[in-house]
Amino acid sequence: MTRYTRFARYGLIAAVVALAPISANAAQFINILTGGTGGVYYPLGVALSKIYAEHIKGSKPSVQSTKASVENLNLLNQGKGEVAFTLGDSLADAWKGNAEVGFKSKLTKLRTLAAIYPNYIQIAALKESGIKTLADLKGKRLSVGAPKSGTELNARAILAGAGMTYKDLGQVQYLPFNESVELMKNRQLDATLISAGVGVSAIRDLCASVDCVIVEIPKSVVQKLGTPYLSAPIPANTYNGQTTAVDTAIVPNYLVTRVGLSTQEVYEMTKSLFDNLPALQAAHAAAKAISLQKAGKNPPVPLHPGAAKYYKEKGVL
Repeated sequence: MTRYTRFARYGLIAAVVALAPISANAAQFINILTGGTGGVYYPLGVALSKIYAEHIKGSKPSVQSTKASVENLNLLNQGKGEVAFTLGDSLADAWKGNAEVGFKSKLTKLRTLAAIYPNYIQIAALKESGIKTLADLKGKRLSVGAPKSGTELNARAILAGAGMTYKDLGQVQYLPFNESVELMKNRQLDATLISAGVGVSAIRDLCASVDCVIVEIPKSVVQKLGTPYLSAPIPANTYNGQTTAVDTAIVPNYLVTRVGLSTQEVYEMTKSLFDNLPALQAAHAAAKAISLQKAGKNPPVPLHPGAAKYYKEKGVL
């Protein structure tokens, strides 16, 4: 063996040895796609990132604020995230490839991680606007969330159930929750429709600052909409000045992942979520509705094998 051959051989071995630990301990990047900072997705995403950082060895979680459901699902399908929050109706539309709501083709790479808490479709109006019912929205200024967001799709559905369209309104604004509230405080909007967990910070801020009314979405309207919409009350005293329960519509939320993540990765993400549920519940009261018993049942998109493995292990699938 020549001197050059020996050096080449030893150099190759050294390179392999040097590279092996890097490959074995490669960081697991987990980008969590959420929503606006005034909603519920964002604080829950922050709490989830902390859980992953503490309980998934080698993970590098990050949180991205987005326009929520529709944008999240498109980004996830493109491989630009590992976990996303979404509304159930948006998830079903993504799986079908509903172009009208923002999905140019079927998003076949999506996989369900868990059903979580329900979104309450909440309409808050300035008391001085005179808005007390859905019909009173005619001719008024309403914010319906970011364009083609889950909230905006909910707004279209609720108005349709009440026999109205955007044309019946005086003005339509497509704004994130916090911006809508600021305009209402300045009397530049009459009402805002927000689809989020009950007790969402944006409406709490609004009703703490000005006199406001939580507008009922009657059961008769919800029944016209059908699946996945259900009727449920916003409990009394959820918001300042709201002394009685108010009927509204709810839609289930989901945490979604994608193909390309290993069974073990998603198993660990699912397990650490449910093993540390109190930490998530401490971030927002909406998370108190998350149930392991319901998390893996009848999703609009197939379960990821890693999530299915965890639910089978717990005997709830």
